[in-house]
Amino acid sequence: MFGFAQSFNDSTVYFTDIQVVDSVYIEQKTKFLMERENYSYQLKNYLEGTGKKNMACITSFALTRKDIEKKYLKMKQRYSTRGHYSIQYINENEMKFTSVKPDVLEREEQSLTKAQLKAKKKAAKKEKKDGRKPPRKNS
Repeated sequence: MFGFAQSFNDSTVYFTDIQVVDSVYIEQKTKFLMERENYSYQLKNYLEGTGKKNMACITSFALTRKDIEKKYLKMKQRYSTRGHYSIQYINENEMKFTSVKPDVLEREEQSLTKAQLKAKKKAAKKEKKDGRKPPRKNS
């Protein structure tokens, strides 16, 4: 993933390095990063800590290095070809994204015991498997 920030009051834009973040949570159905707004807030908080206020921050991610590099280059070109932007880079030593556990999973895990979690996963797996079986014909 990488972060991007821009203020509508300033011509400076910020890019973080492309970073590999361990233990991210991906929505199974859509293959989208869960809690992505919290990663953007990590960048926003970093920038506010350095005195840069009112920044609009986004986080872009991909499942493969090739895909994220493609997104990064496309966005970087968008701002470098428009001559009135000053591009600043934030390296990984300055700001590093940390994994965020989805609130839904935290609440769920706190309220269930290990045995209940295991049973729930097993039931979901069985339900998914049963859903794939063709309907029986009545004779």
